[in-house]
Amino acid sequence: MPKTWFITGASSGLGLEMTQQLLAQGHTVVATVRQPGSLTRVRQTYGERLDIVALDLVQPKSIRSAVEGASKRHGRIDVVVSNAGYGLFGAAEELTDEEIDRQIATNLTGSIHLIRAALPLLRKQGEGRIVQVSSEGGQIAYPGFSLDHATKWGIEGFVESVAHEVAPFGVDFIIAEPGPTGTNFGANLVRAEPMGAYEDTPAGAVRRAIGDGSFEIKGDAARTAAAILSAAESATPPLRLALGSTAYSSISQALSARLSAIEAQREVANSADRQDL
Repeated sequence: MPKTWFITGASSGLGLEMTQQLLAQGHTVVATVRQPGSLTRVRQTYGERLDIVALDLVQPKSIRSAVEGASKRHGRIDVVVSNAGYGLFGAAEELTDEEIDRQIATNLTGSIHLIRAALPLLRKQGEGRIVQVSSEGGQIAYPGFSLDHATKWGIEGFVESVAHEVAPFGVDFIIAEPGPTGTNFGANLVRAEPMGAYEDTPAGAVRRAIGDGSFEIKGDAARTAAAILSAAESATPPLRLALGSTAYSSISQALSARLSAIEAQREVANSADRQDL
């Protein structure tokens, strides 16, 4: 059955891929963008089934009105896709205060405000699904992406907690975790001013790999978007959805390493318990 989807960051990358695929399947998409003209050609093809809304996630007051307005116009929202965000690269010491604040306001706080705005509507409907687009960087970490990881790890913790809170109301979540994917993420990557001290460090090595194109990107944007949509349409999707062989490999290795580390700490962990119980 056709559904109404609310997708942030729909003008490019995975957001655009999901929007186009959903419209081609007959769904209605409320597509939020910072520049409404960016989806003009798509609107010409699909007409009123594409509802374009101007929205900047760093302006929290506008998020609630955008979600509530979409619900009123279309009668309901079935799936919310929290996709908007961007990458910030630089060793932590290289980042400016302004770069840090905007990254958090967009990728973390903005996503939190969006989810909070959607919950009352989905709860009253008695059903609904929220897809939070994170990345493999929500469970692993590359040098030079500390703030991006801070937002990804942060939003994943938020979503996992909220998922427990709203499950009784028929509302559930998917955290999509793509690996490096062939979108325009790199072109939109904000790069901090480099410091010479980090030239011959892991952060410097990643910087060079991004600059010379040797940073391996295996993920296909269209296939990744299709996998997210397929999960969102399934009856019992996983809470976390790894996408791409790089994500699967890096996440599984990181989890195995963390499990091994915690198992080695069993004795010291138990020693911290109260002895009078």
